[in-house]
Amino acid sequence: MDVSKFLTGAAVALTLAVAPLAASAADLAEIKERGYMNIATEDNYAPFEIMQGDTPTGFTHDMVAALKEYAPFEIHQDILPWSGLLASVRAGKYDAAITGSIISPERLRVFDFAIPTASAQHYYIKRADEDRINSIADLDGLTVGVQAGSVLLSRLPELEAMLKETGGSMGRVVEYTSYPEIYEDLKNGRLDYTVNSIISAKSLIKERGDEFVIGEPVSGPGFHAYPVPKGNEELLEFVNGFILEMKESGKLAELQEKWFGQAFPDLPAEPITSVEQYEKLISVD
Repeated sequence: MDVSKFLTGAAVALTLAVAPLAASAADLAEIKERGYMNIATEDNYAPFEIMQGDTPTGFTHDMVAALKEYAPFEIHQDILPWSGLLASVRAGKYDAAITGSIISPERLRVFDFAIPTASAQHYYIKRADEDRINSIADLDGLTVGVQAGSVLLSRLPELEAMLKETGGSMGRVVEYTSYPEIYEDLKNGRLDYTVNSIISAKSLIKERGDEFVIGEPVSGPGFHAYPVPKGNEELLEFVNGFILEMKESGKLAELQEKWFGQAFPDLPAEPITSVEQYEKLISVD
């Protein structure tokens, strides 16, 4: 199956998610003058963001705590649902999103991204008792479930190319509103496999390793990183400085091990600000 039409649909959805025009977003000088920085974080994206009742925890919570110690001004945080979060940053309501956002070409049109904090490479996931699938080639013609409008959907052409190299082709692509629905249909045999980023996949296996297994990568590299409105260079530099200090102190690797089960020492050590730069970084050639 040619998945280019799914790529187009995902690109439209991703663009719409960040489409509102930016207000006059505060630069670093204005943030220092007013004495605080407004950030938005997501409410439920384990292990980045986890709500235990009214109490937030997770990787992002620990990073925000470290940011509060690093910043020479106050950090004002709002915890929001993912829907509309990036649009609120784009519109100038918040100065940055400190969350598990994944970089994509569509998002790079309206945001610059700080130095990545985690890998977002995509892997296939199958049922633990699924004997037909042991390699990429075995995905030939099988049905895959992916979240509608997601970066994961937009990068399915990479899997299609991998299958083509083995003489296979994509099967049916089924779009869902959320991953809990996907996992339920995978468990019940309505899907043959799904794809998700490595951190989300490992989080699933930690909870449901008796039901699911992670397979091989189905994309080139991918990155979780913090977005700031495009062109806000001094604010981007400030966020980069924070991440570099976390890396150099070893604290970032410590938090990666704590929440993701592994460190990611080979992530890009520079901000990602253009589609051209991003495409070079994710290329598997």
